[in-house]
Amino acid sequence: MNTINDTNFNFPKQKSIYKGKVREVYNIDDKLLVMIASDRLSAFDVIMPRQIPYKGQILNQIAYYMMHETKDIVPNWLIFSPDPNVAIGYLAKPFKVEMVIRGYLSGHAWREYKDGKREICGVSMPEGMKENDKFSKPIITPSTKADGGLHDEDISREDIIAQGIVSEKDYLVLEDYTLKLFQRGTEIAKNRNLLLVDTKYEFGKLSDGKIVLIDEIHTPDSSRYFYEKGYQERQDRGEAQKQLSKEFVRQWLIENGFQGLKGQEIPEMTDKKINEISDRYIELYEQITGKAFVKADVSAVADRINKNVTTFLERY
Repeated sequence: MNTINDTNFNFPKQKSIYKGKVREVYNIDDKLLVMIASDRLSAFDVIMPRQIPYKGQILNQIAYYMMHETKDIVPNWLIFSPDPNVAIGYLAKPFKVEMVIRGYLSGHAWREYKDGKREICGVSMPEGMKENDKFSKPIITPSTKADGGLHDEDISREDIIAQGIVSEKDYLVLEDYTLKLFQRGTEIAKNRNLLLVDTKYEFGKLSDGKIVLIDEIHTPDSSRYFYEKGYQERQDRGEAQKQLSKEFVRQWLIENGFQGLKGQEIPEMTDKKINEISDRYIELYEQITGKAFVKADVSAVADRINKNVTTFLERY
C-alpha cells in the first residue's frame, strides 16, 4: 500500500515546513498554511514505525466536515480542501495549549483516577466513579502543547494564566469556544447514535487578532466516541464500552508492554494489525459523517497532492 509518511514539497511561494507527529504544515508567503495529513500513527506521543492506509485522508475529511458543521458558532482557519489529504487555510499563530474537554471518565483521566488522584488540571473529580461514567457536566483539562516530540503535560487554567502562556482575556474565549464546540460535537454524534466522550481543540490568532479554531476537530486522533446503543447496559454490567477512537491502539500497545516510556520497545505491528486499524478508522468516518468512505487513488499519491495543491495556489 502506497501510504504517506514523509513529504518534502516545494509549493509556489513556500517559506517553511513544520513537521508534527501526524501533519506536515507548509507556510505559503506568511499568509496561508497547507496542512497535509500523513498516514503516520502516533500513540503516547511516539510515532509508530508503520503507517496506516487511508488514515490521513480520513482525518482530513472528517476535520473538513466538522469545520463546516461548526463554523456558525466558532470561526476557523479553513479555506478549502483541494486534495483528500490536504486542508488549506489562513496562517494563525497557535496558542501553546491544547483545550482538552471530557464528558466521561475515560482514557488519561481514568488512568489518573485509578491511581487515586481526584483532581486533574485543577479540576476536581467526584468520588465513587467507574471507568467511562459520565461527568455531571463536561470538564476542561488543558495540556501544554509540546514541541519536538516531547510529551504534552497537564496544566491548570490558573497556571496557564499565571505563567502568561495565554492571557486571561484570550483564555476566556478559548473556554467559551471549547464548550460550544463540544456541545455541537455531542449533538452531531448523537444524530449518528454515538457519544462524544472527550476531545481536544487547538486555537490560533490571525494577524488581525481574531481567535480561530485550527488543526483538526472531532477525528479519531483527537476524540473518543462510544456507541450510544448499549452504553448504559455495559456500564451497569461493568463491561468495556464499544468505542470508535484511537484508544484501541493505545490499549493494544499497553497490553504489549508499551506506554511510550524510556526503555520500552514498540511491539511489532503485523499486516493484519495495520489493516485492522485502517478498517476501524474507516468505520469511524462512516459512522460520524453518515457517508460511505471512498478510497482515494494512492497509486502516485505524492504527485497527486503536489498537482492539486499547486493548482489551487496558482489560482488563489
